[in-house]
Amino acid sequence: MTSSSDILNPPAAALPEGYVLAPSRTYADFTKTIEKSLNDDRDYRLLRLSNELEVLLIHDPNVDKSAAALDVHVGHLSDPKNLQGLAHFLEHLLFMGTAKYPRENEYSEYLAQHAGMSNAFTNLDNTNYYFEVGHEHLEGALDRFAQFFISPAFSENCKDRELRAVDSEHKKNLQSDTWRLFQLSKNMSSPHHPYHQFGTGNLETLQDNPAKEGIDVRDELIKFHSKYYSANIMKLVILGREPMDQLASWAVEKFSPIRNLGIKPPAYPSPPWTEKELLNVAYVKPVKDVRSLQIQFPFPDQYPHYKVHPARYLTHTIGHESEGSILSLLKKKGWANALSAGTLQGGIGFEFFKISVDLTQEGLAHHEDVTCTIFQYIDMLRQEGVRPYIWDELAQLAEISFKFKEKSQAAGYVSRLAGVMQRGYAPEWVLSGSYLIRESDPKLVMDCLDCLRKDNWRATIVAQDSSVVPGGQFTEREHYYGTEYRVEPVKESLKQRLASLTLDRELHLPEPNDFIPTDFEVGKVAIVKPLTSPILIKHSPLMRLWHKKDDTFWVPKATLIFQLRTPLAYSSPRNNVKTHLYVDLLRDALSEYSYDAEMAGLAYNLETNVDGMVLSIDGYNDKAHVLLSKVIEKMKTLEIKPERFRLLREQLARTYRNFQLEAPYQHAMYYMSYLTQEKLWTHEEKLAELQELDAQDIQSYFPELLSRLHIEALVHGNMLAADALKAASIVEEGLSPRALLPSQLVPLRAHLLPQHCNAVYSRTVADPNNLNSGIEYFVQTGDAADQKMRAKVQVLAQIVNEPCFNQLRTKEQLGYLVFSGVRRQSGAIGLRFILQSERDPVHLESRIDAFLQGRLKPFLEAMTDQEYHKQVASLIQKKMEKDKNLRVETHRYWSHITSGYFEFDEINADVAEMQKLTKADILEFALEAILPSGDKTRKLSVHLLSQKVPPVVAKKEEEDDSTAAESKDGKQQQEKEKEQELLQPAKLREGTHMIDNLVGYKAGLELSRAPYPVVDLLKYTSAHL
Repeated sequence: MTSSSDILNPPAAALPEGYVLAPSRTYADFTKTIEKSLNDDRDYRLLRLSNELEVLLIHDPNVDKSAAALDVHVGHLSDPKNLQGLAHFLEHLLFMGTAKYPRENEYSEYLAQHAGMSNAFTNLDNTNYYFEVGHEHLEGALDRFAQFFISPAFSENCKDRELRAVDSEHKKNLQSDTWRLFQLSKNMSSPHHPYHQFGTGNLETLQDNPAKEGIDVRDELIKFHSKYYSANIMKLVILGREPMDQLASWAVEKFSPIRNLGIKPPAYPSPPWTEKELLNVAYVKPVKDVRSLQIQFPFPDQYPHYKVHPARYLTHTIGHESEGSILSLLKKKGWANALSAGTLQGGIGFEFFKISVDLTQEGLAHHEDVTCTIFQYIDMLRQEGVRPYIWDELAQLAEISFKFKEKSQAAGYVSRLAGVMQRGYAPEWVLSGSYLIRESDPKLVMDCLDCLRKDNWRATIVAQDSSVVPGGQFTEREHYYGTEYRVEPVKESLKQRLASLTLDRELHLPEPNDFIPTDFEVGKVAIVKPLTSPILIKHSPLMRLWHKKDDTFWVPKATLIFQLRTPLAYSSPRNNVKTHLYVDLLRDALSEYSYDAEMAGLAYNLETNVDGMVLSIDGYNDKAHVLLSKVIEKMKTLEIKPERFRLLREQLARTYRNFQLEAPYQHAMYYMSYLTQEKLWTHEEKLAELQELDAQDIQSYFPELLSRLHIEALVHGNMLAADALKAASIVEEGLSPRALLPSQLVPLRAHLLPQHCNAVYSRTVADPNNLNSGIEYFVQTGDAADQKMRAKVQVLAQIVNEPCFNQLRTKEQLGYLVFSGVRRQSGAIGLRFILQSERDPVHLESRIDAFLQGRLKPFLEAMTDQEYHKQVASLIQKKMEKDKNLRVETHRYWSHITSGYFEFDEINADVAEMQKLTKADILEFALEAILPSGDKTRKLSVHLLSQKVPPVVAKKEEEDDSTAAESKDGKQQQEKEKEQELLQPAKLREGTHMIDNLVGYKAGLELSRAPYPVVDLLKYTSAHL
C-alpha cells in the first residue's frame, strides 16, 4: 500500500493541456468549462490526482442519492490464456473484504443500511464498479469503495465460494442464445487474438485447469490486480450534495493511495479476424425457435473520430425502416420481420459493424437473396455519396437529444460517465462528446463505408432448421456453451452474384424527416409548490382524462397514455390472441410511417393487457397530435393483408413456444402469477387457439373490439389542459365507441391463500438442456390497500434483503440469482423469495425455510433499536427519492391510476405508517405471518425442476473424502461440516400440500376485494385542488 505522500507529484509541465496544479500540489484542476446540456443544473469539475487518476466531480445540491463509479481500462481481453475469466473473477472478489474493512459483507451491509446499492461488470477492455447511497453517507461508502483498489483481501475462503458464484453466473447463461452467439463469434475469431478467449470464466478455466498446471489462482489474482489496477488507467466519477471542495478533498484523501504504475491501457491494433476468418458462413442451431441472418464486418475503432461520428450515417441509412429501405423491400417479399444495424464495441483499436435481419421461414430459404439485397443497398450508398440533408438531420437530432437530456438514476449515470472518460474525448466534452456531431467529414464516412466490402465480411445464419445447412447437419460444438454449428466458406456462386450486382430501384435513401421538432417552448414559470397529482379534467361515462402540465422538469416533452378498457379483449384465450394479432398487425402497418417519428424522439406504443389495450405517445410534444391522429386513424381503418397476417401469426406462435425455453426462475414467477391472479391465460391455451385463426377473423373482430370502451387517459408533460382535451377528442372521435356499462368495469382481483396454507406447485423445466432449477416462495400477508400492512411488508423486506443475499448467495452459494422483495397484486401483498440454482427446488425451499426460521428470527431478536431505525430510515429515503425525470413521474402517476386505488399520496401514507412501527411490531409480524412456524403464515411455492441431475449432489461422496484431508484446524472443520449440511438431501415440511391441478386449486380459493378509489375522485378535479 502506498500513501499519497509517497507518490511523486508530476511537474506542472507534465500536466495535460488545460490542467493547473492546485496550491496543495495533491491534484490538478481542469480549467476549461465543461459543456453540459441546457437543463443540467449540476456543477462539474475535473481533477487529476497526483497518481494520475482522473476524477470527475458532480455537485448536485438536490440529489437524494449520492453515487460513485470507477472504471479500470482492463477487461477480459487481458486474461491469461491459461486463466480465462480471471478479470471477471477479480471483479467479483473485490467486493469480498479489504485490509481496512475485512468483513466480506461490510460494503454491501453499509449500503443496504443507507438506502444504497452496488454492482459491477467486466467488458472486453474495461471493468466498471459503481454504487449509490443515501446522500448523507457518501463519505463512508467512498472510503470502503476506495479500498477495493488499494488493498483487497483476496481471502482464500471467499475466493473458493465466489468462484462458485462465477460458475453459477456462467451456467445461468448457458441456454441464452445471446450469450451463445457472442461466445461463438469469439470462438470463430483468430486463435492468436485475445478476442478468441472465454471471458466469463467457470470452474473449468479458473479451478480445474489451473490445478492441473499447478497454478495458484489466488496468486494470479493478486498479480493481475498488481499489474493492471493502476491509477493512471482508471477514471473516477463522484456525485454528491457536498460542495466541490469537500468532494475534491475526499477524492484526494481516499483515492490518491491507489498505486500508479505508469502503464498504458492494453491496445489491440489488429482486428480479431484475419483472411482465414472472413468470407465464411456459420450455420448455428439456437436454443429458441429464432431465425436470423447476421452479417458482420471488421471495423475501425470509432472513438478517435468522435467529432464526426461517421458510423452514424451508416447505422441510420442501413437500419432505416421507411419506404426504400432494406427492411421495407424484404418485408414486401415476405422475407423479414425486423432489421437492425450498428457498431459493436471491441477493444482499443477494433470494432465491428453488424447488420442483423430477423428472417421469416421463406427469408431463411432465400438468405442469399437477403444478403444480396443488403449489399445492393451498400452499393447504392456508395453511388449516392454522403447526402448533406441526412448529415444535417443527424447533427440536428444529436443536438436536440443532448440539449434536452434529462437526469437519470445516480448509479447508472456515474457508471456510464466513468466508462465514457476512458474513450479519449476532449475533457471539456466529456458530457457531450458521445452525443454531438461537431464536424462534417464525408470522406471519413466513405472510408467507413469502404469497410463494408464484399471481400471483408462474414455471416451467421441462426435457425433450428438444418435444411439450409450444407450437408443437412451441424458438425461442430462450441466448448463452453455447447452450441451446435457448422462453418463453410461463402459459396463461389454467391461471390459471383455479389460481384455483378446491379442497383435495385426500390432501394433508395430515406426522405427528409418531417417529424423533427421545431417548437421547444415550455412556458417556464416560477412554481412555489409543484402539484402532487394530475387533475381530473374530464369525467364522462366514456372517458376519465387526467392531466398535469409539467411544473418540475421543463422539457419540451409529453406522454399521452390511453387505457382502452374492454372486457372482450381478455374474455377468452381466443379473444386474447385475436387482440394480440390485431395489435401486431397494426404496428406492422404503421412501421414505415412511425419510424421517422421514432428517429425524431417521438414514439408510440400499442400493447395488450388484461383490461384491453394501452396506447401511448411519448417524446417531444411538438408533433405528438400528428402521430396520435395517424395511429387512431389506422386503428379504425386497418386493412389486413393475408400474407402479413400469416407471417405475424407464425411469429406469435414462435413467441408462445419460445416461452417454454425461458429461464426457470421466470417460469416460477409466471406460474405464481397464474395461481394468484383471478384470470391469466396460459401460453399453451393461446397457442391452441392461434392455429385456428385466419386474416378474416381479425378483420371482422377488431371493429367489435373497438365498439364499446371505457378510456382511462393521462396526459402529462409540456401540454396544457386544452392540448390534453384535443388529444382526448382525437381518440374519442376517431374510434367513436359507445361507453361500457358500469357493471363491465369491475377490475380483476387476486386469489387469497387460505389460513395455514403451505402449498407447492411443482413442474419440470421444459428445456431438457437447462441445468438450473428455480423457485418462487411467496408468503401472502394481506390486503394491498391496508396501509399498515403495506408498511410492515416493506420494512421487513428491507431488513431481510441483505442477510438473505449474504446467507443464500454468498455463504451457501445456492446460485447466482437470489432475490427477496415485495410481491404486490390487485388486492393482495406479501413477501417473496426467488432463486435459480443447480440445486433442486425442494432443497432451495428447505434453505429458505431454514433462513426464515433459523436465521431471520435470531437476527431480528438481536437487532438493536438503533439498527432497526437505520433500516427504516434507509427504506424511507428510498421511497421519498424524487423523480429523476418526466418519464419516471409519469410512470408513478399511471401506476396509481391503473392500480384502481388512485392513491397518489401513497408514498407519504406508507412513510407515515413506517414511522409508527417499532422493532417489536416487525418481530411480531415476522413470527406470526412470515416464519414457517407462524400461526398466520400463508405460503405458496412454485418449483421448476431441472431435467438434469444436480451435480453438487452427485459429487457429495467425493467432497466428503476430501474434507478430512483438507481440514487443518477446528474452525475449518466446522466450516466444512456446515457445507456438508447444505449437501444433505432435503425434504418438504410436514403437511405440505402438493398442487396437482392448477385450475382446480384456483377454483377453491377466495377472491380479494376488488381495487377501489381510496378517496373520492372529485378531490382531484381542479375545483378541489
